[in-house]
Amino acid sequence: MSGRFFIAAAATLLLALAAPCSAAPVVKAPAGTLAGQADGTVNVFKGIPYAQPPVGPLRWKPPAPLPHWSGTKQATEFGPACIQPVSKFVSVYSGPALPMSEDCLTLNIWAPANAHNAPVFLWIYGGALWGGASREPMYDGTRLAERGVIVVSINYRLGVLGWLAHPQLSAESPQGISGNYGLLDQIAALRWVKDNIGAFGGDPSNVTIAGESAGGLSVMYLMASPDARGLFAKAIAESAYMVSTPALKDSKYGMPSAESIGEKLAAALHAPNIAALRAMDARALTDAAAAAFFPPFGAVDGHVLPDQLVTVFDKREEAPVPILAGFNQGEIRSLRILAPKVPASAADYEKTIRAKYGDLADAFLKLYPSSNMQESIWATTRDALYGWTAERLVRDQTAIGQPSYLYLFDHGYPAMDNAGLHAFHASELPYVFGTVDRLGPNWPKPPATPEEAKLSDAMIGYWTSFARTGKPVAANAPDWPAYDSTAAYMHFTRAPEPSTHLMPGMFTLNEDVVCRRRAAGDVAWNWNVGLVSPPLPPQTSNCP
Repeated sequence: MSGRFFIAAAATLLLALAAPCSAAPVVKAPAGTLAGQADGTVNVFKGIPYAQPPVGPLRWKPPAPLPHWSGTKQATEFGPACIQPVSKFVSVYSGPALPMSEDCLTLNIWAPANAHNAPVFLWIYGGALWGGASREPMYDGTRLAERGVIVVSINYRLGVLGWLAHPQLSAESPQGISGNYGLLDQIAALRWVKDNIGAFGGDPSNVTIAGESAGGLSVMYLMASPDARGLFAKAIAESAYMVSTPALKDSKYGMPSAESIGEKLAAALHAPNIAALRAMDARALTDAAAAAFFPPFGAVDGHVLPDQLVTVFDKREEAPVPILAGFNQGEIRSLRILAPKVPASAADYEKTIRAKYGDLADAFLKLYPSSNMQESIWATTRDALYGWTAERLVRDQTAIGQPSYLYLFDHGYPAMDNAGLHAFHASELPYVFGTVDRLGPNWPKPPATPEEAKLSDAMIGYWTSFARTGKPVAANAPDWPAYDSTAAYMHFTRAPEPSTHLMPGMFTLNEDVVCRRRAAGDVAWNWNVGLVSPPLPPQTSNCP
């Protein structure tokens, strides 16, 4: 008896050791049944299709819903990135080549294993609407999900495949519009989340849209789009840029219409019609469009995007949701292509600024003096794109009674600062996601110190609590005051430091510049500032 007992016990132990630590999570969602992977206390589902693949004759059409699938779909591998040009230049953002496909409309979910009515954090990657992918290791949602938040990251069409407008495409549309396909993808993903996230333990009424750079631009597009209304409850915009964007059919603000841009591209590619463009290989088409300098932007079509972003917000027609927005001190240090060269002398710098800015030149030179021209040039472009946008967002949402939180990320560490990249564009992201160990080969490596870990822990806390309640709170970190009448913001240096009145004069100057350009009607507002600014239009009664 005792021998058989020990043999049986040993067999049981061996079976237990051979068995997996935990069973693969299976979710029966309205879209269909999915099998994912367990990662500690987090269930992960990758590569979930949320819309029909926009390939072949479906290219440049709105995303169509997927029919309910039968059986169990394995959701253990990321879907391919959407087609994008492969950069020929090495930069801080360079990484391994990504698998790509035109069949790319997928999303990923990180959910706490015990989630019930959990808040949802939907991430939209950056990349100038040309590149990026939800599969990038830096966007891993595990650390956020460990705080009780369901993380969803999405792919959306990029470049010419996501943002081409053309008269023939508009003729195919019941609304007579084209372009904005990448934005329609994002809206389709939000609808999928609304219909399905409850099966993963998520609360479809508590979705926060969040993104950085072009992802932050996308957040503003979604806030402005009537088609996205009611699909999210909060917004986070990191290094967003509220630049002018083409109108679909008319030339405005110094920009040709989106349709004419599409016609010009077709001519450059020797394509007589849309059918010829649809017949092109997706990779070849994308590379050719990039070589022809096709600019992927949303188009003001009166439907998906009803007006310029700044106008939508001025009219208080944006989504009435709480917002967390901010930018980085060294944005342009890693985006130097956006900044002009340093003039030969301080006298040349001041002469040019006075010729460009007229009655605002003194205010400009006070903010961006000739004493350090390089720093002033970088700061000029940073503030026109990112600083002004962040503060405008929190001012606008505060004006409609929504809790609004502003930040400046001003953190550096030896490898970053020694490379001249202090607080560069996107450098806050590893701290937000807790992925400082998953950076690309050219990203300056953060030191493994308790201070770095503590800063990341605080930022994870602020971001996840905002997604949960609309108020950013972090354990063992200072209270983050709302912007309100005190113009409060959080200054992220070595640690979070609350402060007020970010960069006095910065917002007022850039708001005046944008206002005058809008009033003139023939000048765009983007990175055409400082030394490369066209002469500033005169002051009008509509501007300060």
